[in-house]
Amino acid sequence: MRRSSREIAVSGAEKRQLAVASATLGPWRPAAVVGALGGGVDLALHLVSGHFGLGIFSSAISIAALLFFCVGGAGAALGYSSRGEGRDRRIRRWARRHPWRVAAVPATAMFFFDLVVRQVLTSQGFFGSVWTGLWHGAVVAAVVGGVGSVAASRKA
Repeated sequence: MRRSSREIAVSGAEKRQLAVASATLGPWRPAAVVGALGGGVDLALHLVSGHFGLGIFSSAISIAALLFFCVGGAGAALGYSSRGEGRDRRIRRWARRHPWRVAAVPATAMFFFDLVVRQVLTSQGFFGSVWTGLWHGAVVAAVVGGVGSVAASRKA
């Protein structure tokens, strides 16, 4: 792979730090609102249908987290921020060029969050929780990386 004359070689540890830094710059407040709305709708639908128990809370929390990480991560991959456009321009530019590396951060967070929620609130076994967390993390990675890739290809 050829590097442009302006691209600097970056170590693996630095790439991970850049991915985490760019993910933290996402629009997380609007993502929290979207997640809360989605989780609330899921909880209301379960209650209206007559399902009760801790399982409905884990489902609602999981949906809320999934939406939260998808919206916030996609915004980070696109280079959007709720903190103002003038700050951290270089990190945002790096995030737009490396959407799949940025996607790994919210996907990993989704996996661990979902694993803990399912272990605490449900009677689901550990390996079932791991499997559910893995595919929820994969959904977040696909959404965030896909949105970032499509946006990057449209700008090029």
